[in-house]
Amino acid sequence: MSIPGDPTQPDPEGHRGTVSAKEDAKWLQWVTQQFETIAGEDREIDLQEFKTALNVKEPFFAERFFALFDSDGSGTITLQELKEALNLLIHGNPMDKLKFLFQVYDVDGSGSIDADELRTVLQSCLRESAISLPEEKLDQLTLALFESADKDCSGTITFDELRDELQRFPGVMENLTISAAHWLKPPSAPRCRYRPRPLTSAYWHNHRSQLLCLTAYVGLHVLLFALAASAHRALGVSVMVAKGCGQCLNFDCSFIVVLMLRRCLTWLRATWLAQVLPLDQNIQFHQLMGYVVVGLSLVHTVAHIVNFALQAQSESSPFRFWELLLTTRPGIGWVHGLASPTGVALLLLLLLMFVCSSPCIRRSGHFEVFYWTHLSYLPMWLLLILHGPNFWKWLLVPGTLFFLEKAIGLAVSRMAALCIVEVNLLPSKVTHLLIKRPPLFNYRPGDYLYLNIPAIARYEWHPFTISSAPEQRDTIWLHIRSQGQWTNRLYESFKASDPVGCGSKRLSRSLKMKRSQRRSQGLQPQPLFSGALAQEAVASQKDVLVELTPYSPEGTPWQGHEGLVHTGTEDRIQATSASNQVLVSAMSLENHQFCNIKVDFIWINRDQRSFEWFVSLLTKLEMDQAEEPQEGRFLELHMYMTSALGKNDMKAIGLQMALDLLAKKEKKDSITGLQTRTQPGRPDWNKVFQKVAAEKKGKVQVFFCGSPALAKVLKGHCERFSFKFFQENF
Repeated sequence: MSIPGDPTQPDPEGHRGTVSAKEDAKWLQWVTQQFETIAGEDREIDLQEFKTALNVKEPFFAERFFALFDSDGSGTITLQELKEALNLLIHGNPMDKLKFLFQVYDVDGSGSIDADELRTVLQSCLRESAISLPEEKLDQLTLALFESADKDCSGTITFDELRDELQRFPGVMENLTISAAHWLKPPSAPRCRYRPRPLTSAYWHNHRSQLLCLTAYVGLHVLLFALAASAHRALGVSVMVAKGCGQCLNFDCSFIVVLMLRRCLTWLRATWLAQVLPLDQNIQFHQLMGYVVVGLSLVHTVAHIVNFALQAQSESSPFRFWELLLTTRPGIGWVHGLASPTGVALLLLLLLMFVCSSPCIRRSGHFEVFYWTHLSYLPMWLLLILHGPNFWKWLLVPGTLFFLEKAIGLAVSRMAALCIVEVNLLPSKVTHLLIKRPPLFNYRPGDYLYLNIPAIARYEWHPFTISSAPEQRDTIWLHIRSQGQWTNRLYESFKASDPVGCGSKRLSRSLKMKRSQRRSQGLQPQPLFSGALAQEAVASQKDVLVELTPYSPEGTPWQGHEGLVHTGTEDRIQATSASNQVLVSAMSLENHQFCNIKVDFIWINRDQRSFEWFVSLLTKLEMDQAEEPQEGRFLELHMYMTSALGKNDMKAIGLQMALDLLAKKEKKDSITGLQTRTQPGRPDWNKVFQKVAAEKKGKVQVFFCGSPALAKVLKGHCERFSFKFFQENF
């Protein structure tokens, strides 16, 4: 994920210095403009104005930079002083920049850094990176870096000792040569999105099934339109257009439901047809057909309006325009002249559904609006049967399949009485539900189910990825992030039922929970409710309805390959929409058996607390991998925290060094507790994909769950390297 002119990214043409110079010039121009805007008539800025101008949010760094820039100690900075200081950062050599870094850390100006000064710096780095660690962990970080740098054990770190310590870390000295635009924070540069070129062979290779189906879809519409229009050519152009669009609508309004038959699609994904048909794009095709239906309906309506206007103007017509358009008097239609009124009703329902299906409605926490208006397809089908004489023939097979699937789903969801046996309220408003697993409920990794809790909303069913392993026989795990009305009500209903804050057994329950917490290991969140307590706290939510047929989401080609993401007993990596997760798998196949598998699991979170959701599972995976020989370890974890300052930020160099040192000493990361070191910022996707391609492990597949913007970036890289890309998307 590169930024135009970002000197930290590899320059394929070798003009890194030129690019940095351009960025520095733009950045210096921005700083000058900021200064002139804020300085006012006296042409000087004080500390508070300096913070505003350079966007430095942590007071410590703002104060240190200000003190170093204020060369005459006047308490204000002139434009000349600012330019002189910035010129050093831009054009100075690495040693000049290292001296500036040393002066930032040397708070009292004594010429050396003591342990307390270093602790203050690291504490400010943690705040700037939005990392929360206990005081004792901060002390450990400070001592780890201080003891490593203080070679002569003098109790202070000199400039030479800091320089020698930095040289022990590959990349740190290189970061001191980067553009000054990354040392102090200017506004974020716009990110360029990699857009695949449709004329490349990689694009056609990865989209051939979609393009073929789209071509067939367009060809079918041209054929249907031509046949219907030709049959009515004697009635004029407007009638020909209306009839042609009507025939296309017969197909679209009936077939559109086939794309949402989840059970049928799940079954088809397990057959050879999954290699031919773009089953993973069923939702996208459903949306496309929705747009086509709206467009054809508008053209169909306008054509009829033109025809009615021409008829009303005719002297031989006994009906006026509004009678032709809104009443049954003209007798238009095959059922009591209902074609015109039903057409108007159909258009109004269609437009209502179209507006309420827009992303701004669905993603703004008003899913219920989308859900209930989408149910208008039932009255629309009835109106279409009354409106068009041939629609029932087109609907016969798709409608039968649809109602059979609905009936089966309704029946099996009530076959077993399910209940919530445990609840965890996790960081970032995530509800972790443990539901009693029915004996006949079988699923595969990556499957999802539809959940209904009548106490939250009696008629609403919502899809959630199953986050427990299929081998876990007693319970089903769901991790539900609060992002809409239904999920927010679910979270708040459990949060309001505080088992410690009320009830006659308050002290006993509190003691029980504290003892349970002391017995726990790792960072696994403690259950807010469990066992009988859970059933008591969620008495109103005891009835839980689950469709007992799990569904395979888009992009689950690992079905049937149980070894793909499996280690030890029952641990599997599951994707969740609460963060960005990328699963890169490379495999070689021989006689249909996995003989060489490499899996890279990349987890990107904005904040530290989000890593707690699955940290116990990832810890178990690491422990299982540690028991295997080096050549037998197929899983590699990559953790990224976007709020943390990157290693190319001067303010974070000391913190990242301390975190690296302590991780090597304790053999675990201070942020997550895993053996895998959490990296600041975002992955360099160019390097990630180049590394995977260079390993030559075989066929590479990328599975992604997260933001649509990042999905486009990853999809572009996959097309560039001819990797298969799959995205989980409900």
